[in-house]
Amino acid sequence: MSEHQSVVTRLEETVNAIRARTRLAPRVGVVLGSGLGAFADALREVQKIPYSEIPHIPPPKVIGHAGNLCFGHVDDVPVVCMQGRVHLYEGHPIWQVVHGVRVMARLGVSCVLVTNAAGGLEAGWAAGDLMIVTDHLNLMGQHPLLGPNEDALGTRFPDMTNAYDKALRGKLAAVSAAEKIPLREGVYAALSGPSYETPAEIRMLRVLGAQAVGMSTVPEVIALRHMRVPVAALSCITNLAAGVGEGELDHAEVEATAKARREDLQRLLRGWIVEAGKA
Repeated sequence: MSEHQSVVTRLEETVNAIRARTRLAPRVGVVLGSGLGAFADALREVQKIPYSEIPHIPPPKVIGHAGNLCFGHVDDVPVVCMQGRVHLYEGHPIWQVVHGVRVMARLGVSCVLVTNAAGGLEAGWAAGDLMIVTDHLNLMGQHPLLGPNEDALGTRFPDMTNAYDKALRGKLAAVSAAEKIPLREGVYAALSGPSYETPAEIRMLRVLGAQAVGMSTVPEVIALRHMRVPVAALSCITNLAAGVGEGELDHAEVEATAKARREDLQRLLRGWIVEAGKA
């Protein structure tokens, strides 16, 4: 792979390789974060394509990210799921971090739900809480649209006023009410990682107005909005952040908490996909 290839050329190569493997035309896209990948296994007539067999999508190296592009159905809605994602902290260039969601957009999805595992910043919250992302703070030190603009994808200066689509957020809230799954709302702060934040950094984030912190999601949301794809995001609060909870932070806790909420998350995602697929 040449580092001098354009973003559009890479997209075309990836999409062509995928379309040679499946005829399904997905209507809804879902990005499954740490410990949340089991949802893709429950798709009807699921077809998995390992990232290792797709051009320009590297396999993730983080435990809890299987590394498959999964196609299938939820009821009658055709879906594509990223079963795991790569992260900036793994050493990938920023274009590669967002390449998967750009591929979803090129495959024709009408909307995408991005999920993540996040640290909670509110003392009254608990591990296992679920949060609808209402807005974000990009503190990663990188931006997926740096460099020459790809006019074929979107405008040079995309608006981020409604980065997290109000209608899609409303569908999440409606499904949560119907399924009796409590949902919180809040701002997600993205830092590059891979170290967890210090207590001083957490105090800073709380002053800035964040309710959750993580190491993903924001680049993907920016890339999708650049391509005019409506987005919603859902955080599973898998631990309380440094200085908020007690004890040392551990990725094993992240995985365990996400798995403990698997049933509720699957019901929530299924319900949301059915509602979003009607649009």
